[in-house]
Amino acid sequence: MRAVFGVRWDRLLMVLACFSVSPADRAAAFGDATSVEIVSLDVSKGVDGARNVAERLSWEVRKRSSVEPILEPGRARLDKSSLFRSPFVYWRGSDEFPPLSEASIEGLRKYIHRGGFILIDDATAGREGFDRAVRRELLRAFPALPLKPISAEHTIYRSFYLLRRPVGRVRGPAFLEGITYGDRIAIVYSRHDLGGALQRDKLGAWSQAVVPGGEGQREQAIRLGVNLVLYALCTDYKDDQVHAPFIMRRRGLGP
Repeated sequence: MRAVFGVRWDRLLMVLACFSVSPADRAAAFGDATSVEIVSLDVSKGVDGARNVAERLSWEVRKRSSVEPILEPGRARLDKSSLFRSPFVYWRGSDEFPPLSEASIEGLRKYIHRGGFILIDDATAGREGFDRAVRRELLRAFPALPLKPISAEHTIYRSFYLLRRPVGRVRGPAFLEGITYGDRIAIVYSRHDLGGALQRDKLGAWSQAVVPGGEGQREQAIRLGVNLVLYALCTDYKDDQVHAPFIMRRRGLGP
């Protein structure tokens, strides 16, 4: 039971943690600490740095919220049961890759159906090869659910921080794209190289420059990553206006 329904069980724990927040709690709290693993996905050759990004994102989520991601996350494959141990999968790529196996396509469908969330990150931030392959494989897996731009009013932009638009290592397009499954966005596709803004070297220094906005843009990219993790774990709970005063206080915009 645990292996088959693990994703939904982890998401249930996170939703309960989301609803437990109180204005009296510390600003970044979502309730009792709850652990989760943000795994990076192996697809074909993959791309250098995917695991580093998953580790850095885990660290930022732990530092800024009461969710406690595992700080040395593992890797997963679409065609292996290890995929179902985590509600959040990070898929980073830079090159065109061959068609996925039927087992991988089926694993992708099952993972999303059972409540999982995938962040796809184009490390090239605009070149055609990876983008072409991603769109091809998502269309195979979900022919009736095309990628569509995500509205700037979507909960993703206020699940933890209030954000105006997506950014990453580059400013990129003014929108993310996503696949909506049921009442939630289950796959988010960024062409901003979000991970490039989070990567650090072995000495802890930032690995890549962020353009054109420098360190301010890097902070916004980190906040977007945190928002995506909290959205994946808590879905649309902040659509309820009862949370608006809490968000306003955190931003210094209300009493």
